[in-house]
Amino acid sequence: MRLLVMFDLPVVSSEDRKAAAEFRRFLLNDGYYMMQYSVYVRICNGYEAAQKHIGRLKQKLPEHGSVRALTVTEKQFMSMQILCGQRHQDFDKNHQEQMVLDL
Repeated sequence: MRLLVMFDLPVVSSEDRKAAAEFRRFLLNDGYYMMQYSVYVRICNGYEAAQKHIGRLKQKLPEHGSVRALTVTEKQFMSMQILCGQRHQDFDKNHQEQMVLDL
């Protein structure tokens, strides 16, 4: 299962920029990789693990902006079509057969 996090955060003030940078840093440190700008994804070992990570996201939400989370199965994720551009270099690193350790 994959957990996609999509966000639109304000970056007008220095406080907003700092909050957006901290949120992105949290995502990277929590095992997400950037699929495209403001869209991050991670592998979860089932629905319960995805819910655990959504709970972690809720604890780190910035004060302003919009953050959305979407869970998709591996089959749904692998059926995604790239209509323009190229496959991200990290896509193959996070293939569905990768072993996941949730600590």
